[in-house]
Amino acid sequence: MVFSSSIFLLYFLPLFLVLYYFSDRSFKNTVLLIASIFFYTWGEPWFVFILMTSTFLDFFIVRALYQSKTKKQKKIFLALSVSTNLGLLIFFKYANFFVENVNTIIGSFGMDELEWTKIALPIGISFYTFQTLTYSIDIYRGKHKPLNNVFDYIMYIMMFPQLIAGPIVRFNEIADQITNRQDKETLDNKLTGFYRFVIGLSKKVLIANVVGQKADEIFALSNNDLSTSLAWIGILAYAIQIYFDFAGYSDMAIGIGRMIGFKFPENFNNSYISQNISEFWRRWHITLGRWMKDYLYIPLGGNKVQSKFRLYFNLWFVFLVSGLWHGAAWNFVIWGAFHGFFLILDRLFLLKFYSFIGKWPSILITFIITLVGWVIFRADSFDQIVFYTEKMFSWTESNTSILFSNQFWTILTVGLLFSFLTAFGFGLKIENFFFNRDKYNVSTNIILSIIVIILLTISISSITSSGFNPFIYFRF
Repeated sequence: MVFSSSIFLLYFLPLFLVLYYFSDRSFKNTVLLIASIFFYTWGEPWFVFILMTSTFLDFFIVRALYQSKTKKQKKIFLALSVSTNLGLLIFFKYANFFVENVNTIIGSFGMDELEWTKIALPIGISFYTFQTLTYSIDIYRGKHKPLNNVFDYIMYIMMFPQLIAGPIVRFNEIADQITNRQDKETLDNKLTGFYRFVIGLSKKVLIANVVGQKADEIFALSNNDLSTSLAWIGILAYAIQIYFDFAGYSDMAIGIGRMIGFKFPENFNNSYISQNISEFWRRWHITLGRWMKDYLYIPLGGNKVQSKFRLYFNLWFVFLVSGLWHGAAWNFVIWGAFHGFFLILDRLFLLKFYSFIGKWPSILITFIITLVGWVIFRADSFDQIVFYTEKMFSWTESNTSILFSNQFWTILTVGLLFSFLTAFGFGLKIENFFFNRDKYNVSTNIILSIIVIILLTISISSITSSGFNPFIYFRF
């Protein structure tokens, strides 16, 4: 079940909200937990039992960690928790990748390949794993005491608004809200949460889906059929698709969370107006970037290492891991290394160069670098990475023609406009009005309600009439 499905919008979410709002305060977490189990079981009926069992065991492992008297005991229980959760991730997400590469190597020597039954990838396992890791590590670091109720912990891990594709919600950020969010269950939060949800849904359905169809069509072309102009249209369409798809999902998750009293962290901040790749990663998938910094980069030594080589290696290594986190394929590893390379160049000389050439040239150069990165991310093979990138910069044409509707050009233009709008002062004011307000007056609420109901109606109509409705980050 996805947020942009008619089943979720017309049945699951309304029924859940009715039951949640009319439940006694002491039963709200129970309602949320049952709804989350049902939500996940709808898409993964077999993995939900593994997820619940591992979460149940992890709760007691971390409790033992918290109650341990010595540092050594705490480290043993931390290692047990971390290895268990990472073990699940490695097995389900990377076992196929490992076996395929081993078979490629031994096959090249004429040896018999290993027999292997492919393992299905559970939806959202990367997000689930990172949240379980934050719980054990935060308890170990003394940032917060553990939860007293195992079902509250399972609810925190399985909470349906953010389980499938984030944002990655760290335990210490919402620990107190898990047990008491009465002060946040206000009418204003319910309304602003609803507005945020519909805006996210509109991003996904009315923008990402429209341009995504043409992006898929263009990326399916062969080397001979792809022209320079089509290559640029395709990668621009994909850049808009992935941004509005993922940012839209985050908006929906944050909106639902707000409607039920949770304050989830922001996950995107106008990524394409970045003036360098370092800034891009402060704006793109913010919760992942912060997770990698606090739980991997800083433990490796962060900026306090003694040599520049070690500093650059740490940066590059973190982004190799980040790339691999996105998917068990070499193109994701290359994509991570690509971004890590430009982060190092930023520190070496690019930041000074960008400062010299000014804001708009820096935004343009950074956006082009990002587009090349999206080619690596989207490509199905290394050969496609090479020929698609070559086509972008070789200025060649072909006889292949693809029909582009007025709707596509309009939506692509709108997507690009909204992507860069906040680079201007007035655009930032518009965003602050819609995204950074906790309450509105009565007349504004009436106007906004009318607008979002119209957007919701159009979005539902689009969903029911179209068969193209993927969520890109579900596979991660």
